[in-house]
This record gives sequence, structure tokens and C-alpha cells, in this order.
Amino acid sequence: MKVLFLGDIVGRSGRTAVVKHAPKLKESLAADFLVVNGENAAGGFGITGKIAEELFAIGVDCITTGNHVWDQREVLSYIAGEPRLLRPLNYPPGTPGRGSGLFEVSRGRRVHVINAMGRVFMNPLDDPFAAVDAELSKSGGSRKPNFTLVDFHGDATSEKTAMGHFVDGRASLCIGTHSHVPTADAQILPGGTAFQTDAGMCGDYDSVIGMQKEEPLRRFTTRISGGRYEPAVGEATVCGVFVESDDATGLAKSIAPVRVGGRLAETVPSAGK
Repeated sequence: MKVLFLGDIVGRSGRTAVVKHAPKLKESLAADFLVVNGENAAGGFGITGKIAEELFAIGVDCITTGNHVWDQREVLSYIAGEPRLLRPLNYPPGTPGRGSGLFEVSRGRRVHVINAMGRVFMNPLDDPFAAVDAELSKSGGSRKPNFTLVDFHGDATSEKTAMGHFVDGRASLCIGTHSHVPTADAQILPGGTAFQTDAGMCGDYDSVIGMQKEEPLRRFTTRISGGRYEPAVGEATVCGVFVESDDATGLAKSIAPVRVGGRLAETVPSAGK
């Protein structure tokens, strides 16, 4: 199985870059499945049904989110009826939407996507480790997926790394999101799970983690707010990872970073390498 994952889309610049580059990447890499994190897609804060539909229309198969998932209130009704748009699994029972999905791909193969959120420096949700463990335990027998992807949306690198080791041997890929900076630790863990602490964002890197520089700098230097954060509008870099797995075992054979466009050095893996 070949799966392409793209990190947090930030604002219009990030959406424009994903619309431009994602279909080409999916085709050139012969990816069977494309997942993007869309939690900052709407003006840097949340996602709307319209934006989700635009992403599905270009070949995105599943959208994950994180702590900004509810920032656009209209998504509450949309997410309840759209199984391809996920919110973190460890929100309390009764929260609208789903924290995971099992998706059919070609030749009867299945991809299991799990979206969870960390608690270190984040909102105090339910235990993500217990939630992910329970979700993984459901995916055996005749419903065993060929590829299992865990998007762990967290602030602390230690917590994201811990989640990688926690699911090692039980997931094909554990990828961190939220930090908006791609880390240089793409690897296959000892048990066979592909891992990278953070995928990075799909956004303008001439910014402060995707936001125009002026307001963050003002707050850091004066401790005074001068207005709301606004997404940077320059050319975005599309960041993510490309993973190939063994269909029989569900374990990773390779992981490679993806960076296209914008300011960061480009790196695009070759399919099958």
C-alpha cells in the first residue's frame, strides 16, 4: 500500500498549494490513499464543509483535524454526516463526528485512519493512549486493515514520540501534526511502524508557523495584542510524508519526507524507492 499524508493546511495559501500539488503528487507516487490535516484550512482556524468538499474533489480521501476543529461553528452539522472528515478520537462521548474511519481502496484493501490529540500543553481531553489502544483492538479478524494510520495532533515532541512507540508494530504510520514545522526524524521504528514527529504544515514558511509575522512579533516583544492572527499569504510549501507498506503485515517498508513549492528545499520521493 502506498499512502501520502500532508500536514496541517494553513489558510488560503496552504489550500492553493495543496490544490496545485496534491493531485500531481498522488499520481506521480501512485499513492493509493491521500490524507491531509485540514484543521487550519479556513482562515487559519478550523475547516468548513465547503473547504472539505474542495479537498475531496481533488482526490483527498480523508481529512484529519485537531484542536481547532470546532473554530468554524458550521462544521458541527457537516462533520456529523461526513465520515471522511475526522476529529480527534479522544473527545468526550457525545461529541459530533468520528475519531476514526475504515476506508475501502482498490482490490478490496482497507485503510484505517485514527485521529487523536495529545494533552501536554493542549486542552485536557480524554487519555489519547487509551483511546488509540481501544481503537486498534477493534481492527482485527476479517476487518483487519492493510494500512493503519495514526495522526497524533500534539504540541510536545515527547508525547508524539511516545505515541509512536506505543503503536509500534500495530500501525503502519504514526505521524505527528500541530507544530507546523517538519522534523528530520523520518524512520521506521523497531516494530515496523513508520514515524515522523511532525509532518510540517502546508503553508507559507515566511511567517510565524503560518501566521503573518507582525502580530506574533508584537505580542512577543510587547506582551500586547494588536489584533487577531492572520494567515500568511505568500507561496506555500506542501509538507508531508510518503509511506509504502506490506499489504499482508500492515507494516511499513519505507517512509520519505515530502516538500514541494514555497521556501523550503524540495524533496519528492520516487515511487517504489
